[in-house]
Amino acid sequence: MGELSVKDKELIRGSWESLGKNKVPHGVIMFSRLFELDPALLSLFHYSTNCDSKQDCLSSPEFLDHVTKVMLVIDAAVNHLDDLHSLEDFLLNLGRKHQAVGVSTQSFTVVGESLLYMLQCSLGQAYTAPLRQAWLNMYSIVVGVMSRGWAKNGDDKAD
Repeated sequence: MGELSVKDKELIRGSWESLGKNKVPHGVIMFSRLFELDPALLSLFHYSTNCDSKQDCLSSPEFLDHVTKVMLVIDAAVNHLDDLHSLEDFLLNLGRKHQAVGVSTQSFTVVGESLLYMLQCSLGQAYTAPLRQAWLNMYSIVVGVMSRGWAKNGDDKAD
């Protein structure tokens, strides 16, 4: 599992300080962008309210609960920047869960793009190239572990 530089940690913590206090609206921006980039992902969400359209999904209480959970994972990563390794089992399991519901590892890339889009929209001029790279570095570490869990789950099913 990779390590982040002191500067990366500083940039991530500073940018998340305000965003982390109001997670759901920022998560909605992220998922709105996700569904713009890959509308087929809507079909992975099955709730009492059908997610036939982006708007149906984004207004579903169950989906907003999912948004909250995703934002809490980001929050956990930010809060454990000095010891991301402590999240390894959790992230491996998260990767397995995503594989089990049909999420492809290519979708992790689109989620990363959506995260960066949300940060850019939410931070405005405070969104700089070094900040973008810091978040990319953290996201790469998180997704690397999730991808290992995803692959292990696929291997287990193939046995």
